Amino acid sequence: MDKLQLLNDHPLPFAKVLGLKFVAASETGVKAEMVVRPELCTRPDILHGGAVMAFADTLGAAATVLNLPEGTTTIESKTNFVGPAPVGTTVIGDTTPIHRGRRTMVWQTRITTAEGKLVAVVTQTQMVL
Repeated sequence: MDKLQLLNDHPLPFAKVLGLKFVAASETGVKAEMVVRPELCTRPDILHGGAVMAFADTLGAAATVLNLPEGTTTIESKTNFVGPAPVGTTVIGDTTPIHRGRRTMVWQTRITTAEGKLVAVVTQTQMVL
């Protein structure tokens, strides 16, 4: 089974809650899309910061699992919010490695709108369990 099919056929439970769809997956990166729904928003109807972080965290965890399937947990995450993603927008998360070690992995996720507008940059460290 290829890695993309693995992520889509056996998704992380929270990925389903977010409505996340994986569109690319390998040991060197994961890409997914998510439609901004009203229940993921704050006022005025823009994607909530926690939803941005959850989206990126899910991608970082998926990327780590593709490298070392023992399991993973986030031990640090930093988010720079750059621009809004209004309700109805499709956001795209593109995760790439900064460091892929045996005990920790560091991933950077750029979240953009489908039109390419930067929403956030998230850097997170995953501990391999």
